[in-house]
Amino acid sequence: AIFVFTAMMWILEVIPTWTTSVVAIVAILLTTSNKGLGFLITKENIGALTNYKDIMAAFADPVIMLFLGGFVLAFAATKVGLDVQLAKIMLKPFGNKPKTVLLGVLLVIGIFSMFMSNTATAAMMLTFLAPVLATLPQDEKGKVGLALAIPIAANLGGMLTPFGNPQNLYLYSFFEIPTGEFMKIMALPFALSVILITLCCIIFVKPEPLSLANEKISLEPKRTILYLILFALSIIIVFRVIPYWIGLIVVPAVLIFADRKALKMVDYGLLFTFVFFFIFAGNMARIDVVRNLFSMLLEKSTLLFSVASCQVISNVPSAILLSQFTDNYADLLVGVNIGGVGTLISSLASLITFREYTKHNPGKTAFYVGLFSAFNFAFLIILTGFMMFITNLS
Repeated sequence: AIFVFTAMMWILEVIPTWTTSVVAIVAILLTTSNKGLGFLITKENIGALTNYKDIMAAFADPVIMLFLGGFVLAFAATKVGLDVQLAKIMLKPFGNKPKTVLLGVLLVIGIFSMFMSNTATAAMMLTFLAPVLATLPQDEKGKVGLALAIPIAANLGGMLTPFGNPQNLYLYSFFEIPTGEFMKIMALPFALSVILITLCCIIFVKPEPLSLANEKISLEPKRTILYLILFALSIIIVFRVIPYWIGLIVVPAVLIFADRKALKMVDYGLLFTFVFFFIFAGNMARIDVVRNLFSMLLEKSTLLFSVASCQVISNVPSAILLSQFTDNYADLLVGVNIGGVGTLISSLASLITFREYTKHNPGKTAFYVGLFSAFNFAFLIILTGFMMFITNLS
């Protein structure tokens, strides 16, 4: 009931998302913990009560701390223009032909997603490509095509690395997957995604004029170097070279003196949302009926069930929830990554792009959703079918 209420509040946006998440966490504390209010706790034997310390510990989970560091550094890089400058440098080799320029844009999005996360990359590239969208003809197709290509490239490009998206970072930490094995698992679906994106550029992109913004951005050398050092520190932490708590101390401490606004601009609502899913997944795993049902479905096909779950509750919640019921992290990892394409709610990057496009192009929602669904489900069917075939062979 709490999950259904929370999901409806998120969708309808009656109150801010962070408020919904906090209310849901408090409701879980009051109704399912061993320190909850007696008259609110169910008398039915549906599972053991949760220790309230376990619920509160979710706020200091290493994965949450890594998310926080990633959000702060992504905002800081955007603030000084480092991301845009890098994007321009990387796009130079692709010339000025529409097919090659768009391919270059999508490859840059994919590369950025490997290090900045798919959500941050989608938001950043929407800002960067706003002048490009303005130059396209008003016949809808060009603008919609470029807009919907952004989340596809961000979702699929970020699958290769542990910090490419939140679900990767969570599963990488939760199952303690070796870095080499992680990238080996994701190499095949990533390669197929690159091939599909390239084919779409060749087949569907029309010879329409594209012009990228040429305004100069002056970087502050000292601050840029500082952010690059902090970013390198974050990568080292993700690869488990040094303990995460060192980054938890160093990154905020440095930014308090160097850039306090970066700390203020973090999407804390999204962090609270992740905390809620951590707590919710732990509680669901304690209910025998749910545990037996999910374990049975995942045993039949972890890949297929995880892909289907993403279409309903999105990829990050699916990764957190389903990880409680299976040890087959390889298929789960692949499933929640390729499951990021499909429905609009399967990925936060897709929702961000949809909201930004419809905000600037009112009245075009139906056309966007139709084209988005056609391409996304085509990608989803091809990727899922191919990986199911490979899984059955092994």
